[in-house]
Amino acid sequence: MPKYCNSCGAAVADVARFCNKCGTPFQPTQPSSSPQASAPPSSSPGVQAPPSGYQHPQYVAPQSAGGLQPNVAGLLCYVLGLVTGIIFLVLDPYNKDRFVRFHAFQSIFLSAAMFGLIFAVSIMLGILYLILPWGLYALLRLGLNLLQLGGFVLWIFSMFKAYNNEKWKIPVIGELAERQAER
Repeated sequence: MPKYCNSCGAAVADVARFCNKCGTPFQPTQPSSSPQASAPPSSSPGVQAPPSGYQHPQYVAPQSAGGLQPNVAGLLCYVLGLVTGIIFLVLDPYNKDRFVRFHAFQSIFLSAAMFGLIFAVSIMLGILYLILPWGLYALLRLGLNLLQLGGFVLWIFSMFKAYNNEKWKIPVIGELAERQAER
């Protein structure tokens, strides 16, 4: 005669010590029984059934205003310069935060200033290439490379300061950004 599990009702071998379906251990003296179709499985010893009418609470995910902390949003304003600066000025929860707005404007102004400065110096070097001897041109070209390196360092340093919740102002650009952020 087959033996049945008292928890899930699965048929098990007479010599089995555990149910193959639910893992319930069998007592050595457990009698063979047939599954009961109408009765629910018995609960584990020591666990009480909830009172009648009890409803299990539903999980509700915590609400977040924008998903990013202001320091992370401030850092991300600098990642793509002009593009991410504009994006954070348009996104709703961030365009109300003065810290994020300041870093967005500073990122936009820094990107525009670096682009304009490097573009103007490159045009000037293109013209001077025709006039100056090669050695002097190479020296000016090195100056352009140093200008680009300085812009890169300033960009990284601005991201570092934003991530550390500091409102560090780049000379001239920072003042413009602060005025725009307060509007």
